[in-house]
Amino acid sequence: LSVGRAVLAALRGRLGALCWSLAPLSLSLSLSGWRDSAPRQQQEQEGDEAPPTPTSVNYHFTRQCNYKCGFCFHTAKTSFVLPLEEAKRGLAMLKEGGMEKINFSGGEPFLQDRGEFVGKLVQFCKQELELPSVSIVSNGSLIRKQWFEKYGEYLDILAISCDSFDEDVNVLIGRRQGKKNHVENLHKLRQWCREYAVAFKINSVINRFNVEEDMNEQIKALNPVRWKVFQCLLIEGENSGEDALREAEKFVISDEDFDRFLDRHKDVSCLVPESNQKMRDSYLILDEYMRFLNCRNGRKEPSKSILDVGVEAAIKFSGFDEKMFLKRGGKYVWSKADMKLDW
Repeated sequence: LSVGRAVLAALRGRLGALCWSLAPLSLSLSLSGWRDSAPRQQQEQEGDEAPPTPTSVNYHFTRQCNYKCGFCFHTAKTSFVLPLEEAKRGLAMLKEGGMEKINFSGGEPFLQDRGEFVGKLVQFCKQELELPSVSIVSNGSLIRKQWFEKYGEYLDILAISCDSFDEDVNVLIGRRQGKKNHVENLHKLRQWCREYAVAFKINSVINRFNVEEDMNEQIKALNPVRWKVFQCLLIEGENSGEDALREAEKFVISDEDFDRFLDRHKDVSCLVPESNQKMRDSYLILDEYMRFLNCRNGRKEPSKSILDVGVEAAIKFSGFDEKMFLKRGGKYVWSKADMKLDW
């Protein structure tokens, strides 16, 4: 019996040594297979829940901007912009993952290469990826008619940010550069969109300086396909907190104030309201490194880049609420070919 115990102990020792010697190899294999195995392992940990589909993606490819809006929640923390071919590679990956709509934003997207960068991305997404919808959100100050002549046919929607039709209010907000009149420029862009068959949209952030304004007449005259009305939102590290580049607390309004603004404009048929509750987790935001930004904890926490780990692995950490996206009307008629508009 004692001899048997000794043999068994010796075997256990050799087996333990063998396992220990194989541990580095096992670790190496698991790391080399990270891109393929991580999504599956994550699904097992989360009860085999399938990752959300990146149906509509907001790609903030630059943080730089020529305006200084006091409530901005995607501020110029870096000046980094991906090389064009890397950006195209990531967009192709998103298309393969199920993307139907891409929205280019910033910062100000027309700052990079005087609009050529975003123009080439727009053309690539419509012509080569054949996406149903390609859109841009811009402050409009840097857009020239020549850009429409070159790239207008590839763009479905141009959204221009306009928070007030009173230039003094725009100055208070920071939506101005030099002597250019933001409202006059808005009307010029509206006309160019008609000429080049681009659907025109307006985005407005409702805050303490414009919450009492009546915009009914001006919005109806401009006749956008959609008027997206946002409630001013605080994001720690962006427009709130010690390490933020903006101090948006003075712009914040209550839910009741926001509801009163909406009620005042309830007869505007193109109005699309978005409260903070609807907005926070219902957008897929991709930053300048092509990382999904998770805002569930009140700040932007980045995933790994889709260029490094793939779309499926990265999107699991996006905090994206697909049900809220659909509930807020995130999917709509977004291809200009289907809008049947009288340009």
